[in-house]
Amino acid sequence: MATRRIIATEKTFLDKDDPIDENSSTAPAVPSQVIYKLLAFTFAMIVVPIGSYFLTVNTVFSGMSLFSLLHVIFTNIIQVTLRSPVV
Repeated sequence: MATRRIIATEKTFLDKDDPIDENSSTAPAVPSQVIYKLLAFTFAMIVVPIGSYFLTVNTVFSGMSLFSLLHVIFTNIIQVTLRSPVV
């Protein structure tokens, strides 16, 4: 049978010292331009459809909410098709 080998001089994972030569990286994992672009697109995906609905229901279609709803649906379809990659 195998016996357990206990070596007191070995260091466990938690006991090991970090190498002194390595510098810790404090740079962000994602560039700030990517974060700003994601925030802008998220804002646009929420505000543009709702804003265009209320803008068109009161000004363009003068109270006919069905046409405004169709306008918003087509706007969302165009937004999705323009952003999806072509395979």
